[in-house]
Amino acid sequence: MQRLDNPKLEKRLETIALEALSSDKIHDNVRDFISQKISNKTFTVLPGLVDVHVHLREPGFFYKGSIRSETAAAARGGYTTVCSMPNLNPVPDNLRNLAIQYAIIDRDKYINVIPFGSMTIGENGKELSDMKTMSPFVAGFSDDGKGIQNADIMRQAMEKARSLNKVISAHCEFDSLLNGGYINEGKYSKDHGHKGISNESEWREIERDLLIAEETKAPYHVCHISTKESLELIRKGKEKGINVTCETAPHYLLMDDSMLEENGRFKMNPPLRNSSDREALLNGIIDGSIDMIATDHAPHSIEEKSRGLRDSLNGVVGLETAFPLLYTNLVKTGKITLQHLINLMSINPSKRFDIAQRDCVCIYDLNDSYTINSNDFLSKGKSTPFEGWKVYGKCIATICNGKLVYIDNDLKEELIKKEQEINSKQFIITKEENPKCKILSTYLT
Repeated sequence: MQRLDNPKLEKRLETIALEALSSDKIHDNVRDFISQKISNKTFTVLPGLVDVHVHLREPGFFYKGSIRSETAAAARGGYTTVCSMPNLNPVPDNLRNLAIQYAIIDRDKYINVIPFGSMTIGENGKELSDMKTMSPFVAGFSDDGKGIQNADIMRQAMEKARSLNKVISAHCEFDSLLNGGYINEGKYSKDHGHKGISNESEWREIERDLLIAEETKAPYHVCHISTKESLELIRKGKEKGINVTCETAPHYLLMDDSMLEENGRFKMNPPLRNSSDREALLNGIIDGSIDMIATDHAPHSIEEKSRGLRDSLNGVVGLETAFPLLYTNLVKTGKITLQHLINLMSINPSKRFDIAQRDCVCIYDLNDSYTINSNDFLSKGKSTPFEGWKVYGKCIATICNGKLVYIDNDLKEELIKKEQEINSKQFIITKEENPKCKILSTYLT
């Protein structure tokens, strides 16, 4: 079983875990069992995972997901910090709207949540949001879900972001090139009578944005790249010294459009591309051209995902499956090391978005194998293209800011089978005051 490259870091992570487990709120049997497994290296302690692209759905879309349900799902996946996207109601395009979101976060979060502010008012792509006043309270700025169609607006946003030392996180998509498409333009779309989305709709906007980023010297991050052309443009941009990073998602690395089914759980935007795109992205992971992996976790109601490929809404969930999927298919197969995966899922996103995690770890049993079953998800969203996949790596516990926030429920059953008395809840939460919310609360009065 692979270990992290830095033994000192590994020891520090284990110490954080053992100190958190010493809480008197934790049953002795649970503490002793996990501590023993850590000491004998049966369980692996890893840095808390960081996802810079999630949709938590509050405020505005509680029926799809909530801060409580989706951060619970994140904790179950080993995540200790997530950055939430701004396609909400109200859109966080000013301090008052952002304060509404922070009030819910402070009340209901299980882990750290750092919102993105929108780039434009109402994500309308026409007028910049109140970027300056929101800047101290956000991870960066994005109009995720929509591409910025106007080059002048993107230039204004990048200039403002550079002055604030904040990252522009761009959903890249030219509407004029979509042509009514809703899955990838390729053999499957043609064979099944579906309208396809071309690769060009994505990479053409990246091409434009890279020129603006070079001109403005703004920190520019490309969301969920899915095409080989996008990757090559970003590679060349980095070679030219442009301040650009990018992310992709597990489904673009592990699936392609030959695996599509007539089911809404295979529909997301960008869509699953062809095998050559998937292979290019895998190579980008291996050679370091892709900086990080984000889930684009996007819960919807069952009804919204039950309309087939054409009419279902875009988006799948991924916080509870990302690490085991990537560990199983990239690390266990020898494509990358465990350390490389942790760089992609924790270290690199933290550096790029200036995220400081304090005493945040997750504890994994990397030998535990199981089949992904969406009925087990804590997320309100149940739509995953990985239903039924066998994976290795189960999150046993997650510790955020030195506090235990998740324990695997199967652990309770295992201890009961061993006739050890236990009385514990799945989640043990200690509320901590969020100073940003305290500051922003003044805008609600």
